[in-house]
Amino acid sequence: MTKTTRTTALTGGAAPVLRTRALNRATLDRQLLLRRSRELSVTDAVTHLVGLQAQNVKPPYYALAARLEDFDPRELSALLESRELVRMVTMRSTIHLHTAADARVLRPFTQDALERELGVFRAGLAGVDLRELAEIAREAVEAEPRTMKQLRETLLVRWPDADPQSLAVAARCTLPLVQVTPRGLWRRSGQVALTTVEKWLGPDTRADAARPPAPEDVVLRYLAAFGPASVKDMQTWARITRMREVFERLRPRLRTFRDENGVELFDLPDAPRPDPDTPAPTRFLPEYDNLLLSHADRTRVVPAEYKGRTWQGNFAYCVFLLDGFLAGVWRLVEDARSGEAVLTIEPFGDPGRAAREELTREAELMLTRITGAAETPSSYDIRFGAVIGR
Repeated sequence: MTKTTRTTALTGGAAPVLRTRALNRATLDRQLLLRRSRELSVTDAVTHLVGLQAQNVKPPYYALAARLEDFDPRELSALLESRELVRMVTMRSTIHLHTAADARVLRPFTQDALERELGVFRAGLAGVDLRELAEIAREAVEAEPRTMKQLRETLLVRWPDADPQSLAVAARCTLPLVQVTPRGLWRRSGQVALTTVEKWLGPDTRADAARPPAPEDVVLRYLAAFGPASVKDMQTWARITRMREVFERLRPRLRTFRDENGVELFDLPDAPRPDPDTPAPTRFLPEYDNLLLSHADRTRVVPAEYKGRTWQGNFAYCVFLLDGFLAGVWRLVEDARSGEAVLTIEPFGDPGRAAREELTREAELMLTRITGAAETPSSYDIRFGAVIGR
């Protein structure tokens, strides 16, 4: 990644003020979106990014295709199959793809947030002993990976009057459950089945395994992947509260800035902060990409006029960036029988001829990597469609 070339500062105050465009370029650089990395392996990239959002099967594959120069979906799939990567609930109580090492560290870090989520289901858990529930659920999933339906049925035997969904959520919140393969494998994914991280990965042999993760370490990793950022930004990323004290302990080791609204931002001293005029290439990103979800103030990537345009009810669209900012949505429809693929691009305005050509080139690259269309270049089509949600 390119080191700092210039910091955009406004007048006044001891802390330099970073304009939106400066924040955009800094974050894109750390997200491997200013240029695809030639050096990082899949495992290295997942580690650096502190995991990838993985609510659905394909997003991690799309996310890495946008970030790694020589990405092959089969490599990620093989790492899942060998258990070097796992899928589990961590940040924001959502499914993330993590390295095996991070699965052990980040799941305990998010435990407080998961317990707060469990409070929403308190009414459906009246009379349920959560410690006993965890013991029954652990015994069940470690005997054999269980679907959520099977887990509900097991727990209902002990608490027949409880709300079935609340019982399953309680198991997910109290136990570190991972999705076992074939779920998440490239072209071979199956239904969600769960077991514990200990059962799936084996005993934790780290010397410091008994100690909880240091929140300072997580903050530093967050800033390396998403900074410069405020305390509230970091709390939004992890859905963790009361992090101000952690940032204050780290303050002597960090640089501070202000955004254009006066919000204090923290950053690693030597982290890249590229010139705001650094060109940003077009990139196609999956739904739920962490670039869009990991700051309280998302205007560094999402223009105010496009806020809410990437969602429809509970459905999120895949998105693309132009000049580093959200500029539209896209969708890929593949026909497994014929091998044909159609990628439809829906801009939030007229991007102009040059941008259309750039979008087409990037779409072709995405398709050749994700669909295998490089071997059969006539099997895909790229179209520009109407804007959704205008």
